[in-house]
Amino acid sequence: MGGGGGGGYRGVGNVDKLLQEAKNRLKESGRKNVFISFDYDDANEVNLLRGQAKNDNSDIEFNDWSVKEAFNSENADYIKRQISDRIKQSSLTVVYVSDNTKNSDWVNWEVGKSLELGKRVLAVHSGDSAPKNLPDSVKSNKIEVIRWKDLSDNI
Repeated sequence: MGGGGGGGYRGVGNVDKLLQEAKNRLKESGRKNVFISFDYDDANEVNLLRGQAKNDNSDIEFNDWSVKEAFNSENADYIKRQISDRIKQSSLTVVYVSDNTKNSDWVNWEVGKSLELGKRVLAVHSGDSAPKNLPDSVKSNKIEVIRWKDLSDNI
């Protein structure tokens, strides 16, 4: 009598298939999958930017990863792997710049990783002019800095 149960676990290939399907749907929708890099102190402002992406008229879909642990924590390697995976899935990295990002090790690392993976990187700010003290990775790589309200026009 025994009977088997439902489908059961089908292995990693099934996860890969689902991931590819999600990527195909995103591509078909015409929306851009964007990784956003920011200093954790700017989370409230970044949430406003995320809200704009939820607008049905927006062609931006953010794929962000908020890091709540110190860069040099015991989990830094794990966090870097997770962030790297998210950057790989994105077509663009957006760096939210403010006075807080100047000394952010995470922002500098994420910009470097994005460039290493061949991703386009744009820096955005919320004011009329960019902060005077930009992260080193933004300055040294001559990354374009624009107002966040102009982001849709630049992707």
